[in-house]
Amino acid sequence: MDRIWLKHYPPGVPAEIDVNEYASVREVFEESCRKFATRPAFSCMGRTITFADLDALSSTFGAWLQSIGCAKGTRVALMMPNILQYPVCVFGTLRAGCTVVNVNPLYTARELEHQLADSGAEIIVVVENFARTLQEVVAKTKLRQTVVTSIGEMLAVKGRIVDLVLRRVKKAVPRFSLPGAIRFTDAMKQGRKVSLSRVPIGHDDLAFLQYTGGTTGIAKGAMLLHRNLVANVSQVEAWNQPMVDIPPKIERMIIVTALPLYHIFALTACFLFSMRVGGMCILIPNPRDIPGLVKELSRYKVNIFPAVNTLYNALLNNPNFGKIDWSMLKCTIGGGMAVQKPVADAWVKATGRPIIEGYGLSETSPVLTCNRGDISEWTGTIGLPLPSTEISIRDDTGRELPIGEQGEICARGPQVMAGYWKRPDETAKAMTEDGFFRTGDVGMMDEQGRVRIVDRKKDMISVSGFKVFPNEVEEVAMSHGGLLECAVVGVPDKHSGEVGKLYAVRKKPDVTADDLRAFLAARLASYKVPKQIEFRDELPKTNVGKILRRALRDEPSQPAAN
Repeated sequence: MDRIWLKHYPPGVPAEIDVNEYASVREVFEESCRKFATRPAFSCMGRTITFADLDALSSTFGAWLQSIGCAKGTRVALMMPNILQYPVCVFGTLRAGCTVVNVNPLYTARELEHQLADSGAEIIVVVENFARTLQEVVAKTKLRQTVVTSIGEMLAVKGRIVDLVLRRVKKAVPRFSLPGAIRFTDAMKQGRKVSLSRVPIGHDDLAFLQYTGGTTGIAKGAMLLHRNLVANVSQVEAWNQPMVDIPPKIERMIIVTALPLYHIFALTACFLFSMRVGGMCILIPNPRDIPGLVKELSRYKVNIFPAVNTLYNALLNNPNFGKIDWSMLKCTIGGGMAVQKPVADAWVKATGRPIIEGYGLSETSPVLTCNRGDISEWTGTIGLPLPSTEISIRDDTGRELPIGEQGEICARGPQVMAGYWKRPDETAKAMTEDGFFRTGDVGMMDEQGRVRIVDRKKDMISVSGFKVFPNEVEEVAMSHGGLLECAVVGVPDKHSGEVGKLYAVRKKPDVTADDLRAFLAARLASYKVPKQIEFRDELPKTNVGKILRRALRDEPSQPAAN
């Protein structure tokens, strides 16, 4: 495309970023800690820690990891929501030369076992609310040390009250037994008795194993090197700068972090970006508590708010939303799932700032494209490629297509992963001969270089920004034993954007939708469980017997089969 998008860049945004400015995420972090030592770095439930605090705490955790034998490259799993322990553990792990394995705390035992076994994680930090799930699989993993923490463990006096309520009143901490596990506080006590050794870390060292289905339903670890994350943070910073410079001037950035930090979107757009610019992340442990989120937002004059369509919609429909002061809002960034026009229109009317939609994947650290920050309204596109990023629309043979034609969105840039962990065959399938990553999404590029997603090449379903792959759900459903065949497709949903719908042919006539739903709920994260189940006498197929998911998506629903 001859990078036609560069002609339409906002003033001040460079065509390229310097990928060699920093050797590692650790180098960026330590520079920020020196430069912004007295500034607040993270705030959660009323407790704030400064960059100097984070420097000391992460050094302590990193020293503890090294003291128990964690060598360079050791995988450390983190299974927690947005709480203060997360930044401490992430930066402590990276400073020790180890690799972070982000784990969704909502995973079922089956999903958790796969990720821990596949990654070879040796250490895990888990919030006690989810320790029962870990208990079920720990013997089948390579874990040699478990650290248990609580929601309130870093919240000082208030934390004891928070934990008491969660344990005794809300009954949110199921009983568990993890022999040999230690508390986070005790690990930190041990870490303070030793010093952090400085391990050499460079561009090509593995920073994160970020698990994703990619373009198939098999959960794979995208290998994100220090170079990938450093590059994407620099790209995001360069792209955001014109938005940040819009008057009135702000002294320090305040970024809402309601999206889970184990998700790649929040990890880069909130967590690492905020660290890079000396901003403060407002950590929201439970974004589903919309009244609580509104109350928290009312305490600040927020500058940047990355989120997904469903969260924006929920906020807009809260009766107290109008009490939030948006006068210092610089940009609202939509990602993870498609932004809907009615939501975008209502948001700009309520806040005065449009939703700036972007696009990316776990395999690309994640941001590939974003709309300009000076747009006045939602564009319906995913914007222009970021600096040092190339987007190519290609057909099934790998041939680049001209402007306006639909094909697979392929991307090349310093933020693209090194490959899939221990899966060279999958890596080879995902990459073109000239180094472009095949995203699996079908799109087109207009004459300005803006990209528009048209459809999914694969059948991935996006539930509030979380990827659901039909192959995985279908495999679990068939393990029930009562089905002859089944297929899962995405259907529109006003709350989640999209939800899964299971079409099934019974093998046993007494199987009910409730039976299946309960079976799936015990084996899949809640967002993966199909919200609709319809029984059929048969499913549409190709002439070679492959079930046609597209035909199921396109046809009207039929009454359930008896």
